[in-house]
Amino acid sequence: MFKILRKKMLNNNIVLMDIDAPRVAKSALPGQFVIVKTDERAERIALTICDYDAEKGTVTIVFQPIGASTKLMMQYEEGDAFEDFVGPLGNASDLCFEPIEEVKKKHILFVCGGVGTAPVYPQVKWLKEHGVGADVIISARTKDILILEDKMAEVADNVYVSTDDGTKGIHGNSCDAIKYLINEEHKTYDHVVAIGPAIMMKFVCLLTKELGIHTIVSMNMIMVDGTGMCGACRLTVGGEVKFACVDGPEFDGHLVDFDGAMMRQRQYKTEEGRAMLREKEGATHSGGCGLCNHDN
Repeated sequence: MFKILRKKMLNNNIVLMDIDAPRVAKSALPGQFVIVKTDERAERIALTICDYDAEKGTVTIVFQPIGASTKLMMQYEEGDAFEDFVGPLGNASDLCFEPIEEVKKKHILFVCGGVGTAPVYPQVKWLKEHGVGADVIISARTKDILILEDKMAEVADNVYVSTDDGTKGIHGNSCDAIKYLINEEHKTYDHVVAIGPAIMMKFVCLLTKELGIHTIVSMNMIMVDGTGMCGACRLTVGGEVKFACVDGPEFDGHLVDFDGAMMRQRQYKTEEGRAMLREKEGATHSGGCGLCNHDN
């Protein structure tokens, strides 16, 4: 059992939890995720790691209750425990494996939106611990749903906020904020990491491709099973079929077929959609989630 040591509401609909999970905390790296099950019969929930402390043995997760399983998770309080907390899974950020002296030469910008702010934090924190600076844009529809702004300010060189309604920071979306930093603040970047809703990452990548800036995205938002069995996170990257949970979750954003990934995600949510995908994908279709009545 994995005890909840701390529960904090980051806004009206996003919750942060610190979980007692020493083995996960000891091995975790930025960019990886965990699988959470509230009880023996519960659904597997893939959540990107927001923070980890190897000395304390804790792992921090942040989630927004949308479906039945995450709504049940939100009902858990400090002192309660989850049945399973498995990880770290997935591949860590590429920046963790590059020679640190080469990483220090980069001009790095992180662009995050919604709960995508959570997986950005450990990456920026890791960079700071290794003497590498980075700027961060946190975007939201309005100021009331911004999260982790203060925590991010502790580890980033600069934190810029943008809101669609102009209630705080730069008036506009993530792309507007990038243009503002480059055109008005005369910032230069050669490496962007964008994490957030798929539609946000799509348009960030269209902009950075035009600007000639290498861009990494995290496709964690389309994961379901977390082991490559269910096929929900299947996507096309550079013309090749990949699975976000085992091949990612991070990919070259300029090679990701966002439209295909978003369409597949919508189809996968319904029985009719899954049937259409099963027929279309044939032998390459994964159905290990048990929803497709498929033997693979």
